Order: sequence, then C-alpha cells, then structure tokens
Amino acid sequence: MIGIDIGGTTIKIGFINHDGKILYKWEIPTNIGNQGDSIVDDIWASITDRLSKQKNESEIIGIGVGAPGFVNQQTGIVYEAVNIGWKNFNLRDELQRLSNLPVFIGNDANLAALAENWKGSGNQSKDVMLITLGTGVGSGIIANGDILNGTNGTAAEIGHIIADPNGYPCNCGRVGCLDTIASATGIVRQAMDKIAEHPNSALASHYQKHGKLEAKDVFNLAQDGDITSESVINRTTDILGFMIGSAATIINPSQIIIGGGVSKAGEPLLEKIKKSLRKYTLPRINDCCEVKLSQLGNDAGIIGAAYLVKSNLN
Repeated sequence: MIGIDIGGTTIKIGFINHDGKILYKWEIPTNIGNQGDSIVDDIWASITDRLSKQKNESEIIGIGVGAPGFVNQQTGIVYEAVNIGWKNFNLRDELQRLSNLPVFIGNDANLAALAENWKGSGNQSKDVMLITLGTGVGSGIIANGDILNGTNGTAAEIGHIIADPNGYPCNCGRVGCLDTIASATGIVRQAMDKIAEHPNSALASHYQKHGKLEAKDVFNLAQDGDITSESVINRTTDILGFMIGSAATIINPSQIIIGGGVSKAGEPLLEKIKKSLRKYTLPRINDCCEVKLSQLGNDAGIIGAAYLVKSNLN
C-alpha cells in the first residue's frame, strides 16, 4: 500500500505493508503555487521514480491519501484546503487517472487518528480525540469505534472554531480561528507581535540574530526562562485546553492524543495543555481521559492513509 500525507509544507509518502509497518518513506516539498495545481503530478512523479528503483510496483494494491481541510471521503473531493489552495478538487479521480490504482481519500487528521488508534497511542480505544498541531490545527475524532466525518466531511474541524473573535484573520475567510493561534504559524505570529512590544527580550534578540523565527524557537526560549516567550506559550496552551476541553465535554473520550510538528515540544507542552484542561473541563471527564503525545509522530498520516486502503479493500 502507498500512504500519502499532504501537508502545507511537505508531502510525506510511504510504502506500507498490511501490518502497518513502513517499508520505505520519504517526503517532497508541497508546491502551493497556482492553487496547488501541480501537487498531484509531483506526487505521482515522485512515486514513479521510487517504484522504478524499488522494482515492486506489482505489489501495490492501492493508494491512501490524507488531505488537509474539508474532505468528502465518499467522493474523494477536497472541498477546501485553505493552506494549499484547493477548492472543489477531485483528488481521488486525479490520482486514479495517473496511477490506475484504487485511491482512497480522507481528512489528514482523521487518518492520523485512525493510525494512532491502530498502531500508536490510542490502544484501539472506542472514543479517541487526536489534535494535530502543525502548519494548521486539525483534529480527528473516533466515537464509539467509528471516525466522525459529518454530513459533508467537515466534522471535528477544531482548527476552525473561533477562539478569539478579535484575533488574526484566518485563511478560511473568518477571524480568530484556533488555527491562527495554536498552529506553528500562529505561535510565530504571536511571537512577532510580542517582539514589537518587547524589543529587549531574549525572543527579540533571537530574531534579530537569526533573521527568522520558528515555533520550536519560542518553546526553547520559554524553557530557558524568557518571560516573553513563555507568555506566548501560556496563552497558546490555555486556549488549546479550553477548546479541547469543550470538545471533550461533547465526545467524552478516553484518550486525547497531541500530535503534529508542534508536539515535538514534548512533555512541557503536554503538561501545560493538561493544566488548562483541568481548569476548563468537568472533573468527571478528566478523570477517565488520558492525555498523551502521539507515538507515531510524523508517520501517523501515511500509516492512517494505508489503513484507509486496508479497511476498504479487505
């Protein structure tokens, strides 16, 4: 099986067996120019190149793809993926046309949730919530053993719940979505505002020295005691805890898993989210819910995409 995870920055691709073991994986940059019109061609060209070297094309039974945004799993249409420019894009048909293989499409966070529950932190639980903190904020929810897709593929889009009505504009066209705060991009944006307010901070010095700033820099500086960076992280995790806790009150999960690139901040990030959850969530919900980091990390997307193939072809 081929698993593909399309992100706003990179596209991860892997050859995966029926047991969920990654046989080979790599990534390519996401070309978002011209509304992402070259992405599918880039993916297939890269796969074709790898297959020609691996000599195992005949073993591929299907392709699974996780795409960001609003995805209809039944039709394979990506209604909108604001971070890469797609609108009403028939991803399944385009990739089937190139590959002549069965193709199955799902929301990237939903597939990561399936992967974590299959091979990672979820332990095959019936009620699981995965939050992915990357270029955007996504979530996948498994309720009573089934992934929640919703009527038109928009269920569990926690990144587009408004967290601050007076906040930053979001790519979806609204203002103050969680995406604009808790994503890697949102953390950097908050930090840049703080630099303007506190030009003598360690955060400002880091930016002046390196000429750029990443979310991991803000976390590292906060860990080193920079008060300005810590204020950014505290606000981010407080809002995250509030939003996740609100969703958990509806879903009542046994597992909340934090994944995505930002989760590489590790236990310090997790502890702050847990603290915020205790602050905003009913004790009865907290008492039965374990909050943990993703085990699969950046591999969750491609493993979940392979699981989609496995579950549809078995």
